[in-house]
Amino acid sequence: MRQWYFPIVFLLMTAQLFAQDNAATQKLTEQSKQFDEQVIKVADNIYTAVGFSVSNVSMIVGDDGVIIIDTGMMVGDANRIMVEFRKLTDKPVKAIIFTHSHGDHTGGAAAFIGNERPQIWAHKNFGSEAGPLIAGGVTFQSLRGARQAGFKLPPDQRINNGVAPVRYPKRGGQAFASGDATKPTHFLEGDRTTIKVAGVELELVSSPGETNDQLFVWDPTGKVLFAGDNFYRSFPNLYAIRGTPNRSVRLWAESLGKLADNAAAAALVGGHTNPILGADKVKQVLNDYRDAVQFIHDKTVEGMNKGMTPDELVEYVQLPEKLASKDYLQPFYGHPEWGVRSVFNGYLGWFDGNPSNLFRLSPQSEAERVAKLAGGTDKLLASARDALAADDNQWAAQLADYLLALDKNNPAAKQIKADALTKLARNMVNATARNYYLTVARELHEKTKSKE
Repeated sequence: MRQWYFPIVFLLMTAQLFAQDNAATQKLTEQSKQFDEQVIKVADNIYTAVGFSVSNVSMIVGDDGVIIIDTGMMVGDANRIMVEFRKLTDKPVKAIIFTHSHGDHTGGAAAFIGNERPQIWAHKNFGSEAGPLIAGGVTFQSLRGARQAGFKLPPDQRINNGVAPVRYPKRGGQAFASGDATKPTHFLEGDRTTIKVAGVELELVSSPGETNDQLFVWDPTGKVLFAGDNFYRSFPNLYAIRGTPNRSVRLWAESLGKLADNAAAAALVGGHTNPILGADKVKQVLNDYRDAVQFIHDKTVEGMNKGMTPDELVEYVQLPEKLASKDYLQPFYGHPEWGVRSVFNGYLGWFDGNPSNLFRLSPQSEAERVAKLAGGTDKLLASARDALAADDNQWAAQLADYLLALDKNNPAAKQIKADALTKLARNMVNATARNYYLTVARELHEKTKSKE
């Protein structure tokens, strides 16, 4: 293949992708309004900074100090937030509360620590999600995480991250908080506890969901719930495609039930996207959110008990329209299908129950047999090209996988797969899947160039 051919084809494909004004692109672009930089007054003496960082950062103003809930991803972002907060009060930070240990909620902590070290509160299981990965020596998650987040994509190919604005983390230096000064000093040990800081009484409640170290904060005076990442304006990420230890969908639903039990709540601050304001709206949103997660769990278990495999379950479990139509349950970040598969895997593991899958053929052995069925490798390649031309992009990608199993350096197969993934991204409203498609397409392009 001529050296110029693949790069030009790829660039034309991506240009067409982003020039095309389709429904998925429109919806995902509209979601970006959730990340307009603003400091929102959630209640008297309670403010949330949205859009300055990947995650929300909140401030509660007390008698002689302030309480910060989550700190954003990077110190630079957190410094900008602190500038905005200082326009509202000059009281010192008396406490920081981490709703969970993900770096996009903890990385900016250093910006909020002054001369007087504040209390830093977290769940007793703080950091537990990463524990099995670190102990097992798993490092590949970082590559998958970069694909999911779109860190390898140029700005013109990233719309947003579903529940967060586009950011490119800068590793090293003071980009992320590190060291003893930002580690938790106080822990939620049981199911719930009440703390009093700067004259403000808050309840911390254990709420496993996106992580096992998740907690939510209830401010009874301001009637505000700080939900962490158990809520944001998207279908929840019941499974992250970067790869994580199992997230219990059952426990996530139970935690949402705890949030919904706060009948007096007049505001709901999620880990990302704009807060929900108004008691009636908060009640509706939390009930819908809990019902959606509970439905995914219960309907999947129902299908499992009928002997269905994960591939069958994703067709069987369809979120009811009254929930699927809600703007805060659109699959911008998580996806119902991934939740279904996660429920199955969490209860029964990798084996789907079909004995044919106990000892499957290797990808290469299966590809050899598929090529023979097709009438040879050339006809398999022709079928893949036909599928791509017919916009049968998923099938084109899968056929390209067979070809690559036979020859991982096959440039034509790489081109077909890259083109198929790029076209799949065009109609994908889920930002993480979209980013993953486009990143792998670029990787295939780069590998092809390196071989020429």
